[in-house]
Amino acid sequence: MSIGVCVSKAGRLVVLVSGSGTNLQALLDASADPSYGARVVAVGADREGIEGLARASRAGVPIFVRNVRDYPSREDWDVAIAAAIAAHQPDLVISAGFMKILGAPTLESFPVVNTHPALLPAFPGAHGVRDALAYGVTVTGCTVMLADDGIDTGPIIAQEPVRVLPGDDEAGLHERIKTVERRLLVDTVGRMVREGWTVSGRTVRIGNHIGGENS
Repeated sequence: MSIGVCVSKAGRLVVLVSGSGTNLQALLDASADPSYGARVVAVGADREGIEGLARASRAGVPIFVRNVRDYPSREDWDVAIAAAIAAHQPDLVISAGFMKILGAPTLESFPVVNTHPALLPAFPGAHGVRDALAYGVTVTGCTVMLADDGIDTGPIIAQEPVRVLPGDDEAGLHERIKTVERRLLVDTVGRMVREGWTVSGRTVRIGNHIGGENS
């Protein structure tokens, strides 16, 4: 089964953050150029007081916070975060360092783009850089994917390698990966909103979208 998505106007992005928001900043910077084809219409978080929210506020972008501990159950939080996202009518949701797994209310309503600091399916999970170093690989990298209900298991959209250098530690390697990751995320999201995309099984292709299916 194939799914095709075409965004016929400037793409509306809702970006979710849990920390410093460097990927968010890259998207804010890119979307300042009208030719990029997308703009950040809201930024959501799972906690107060983080730099990602401050970045959004400085850019004049609306923010919302939905903290899991404020809800009776994780299922209630899933519904609440989905409703907060829906209020901004996004074409794409970007999980930019968002440290929560999104539930069905969000995943079944919106395409969600996520990133990971390794070349999936190798080294999924919270310690992709550490695990790659421990395994002794000479090349790792970053992945941009469509999120699903697993941990880094969604269909891959784009990947780029990063060489492991002699003497690399986790922090230094991760910084080099994040530099590539920011550029790859910005490029991929821009192409998706400008050209549309199709999903067939686990294959995501940007461009050549199926006519008549709009988000």
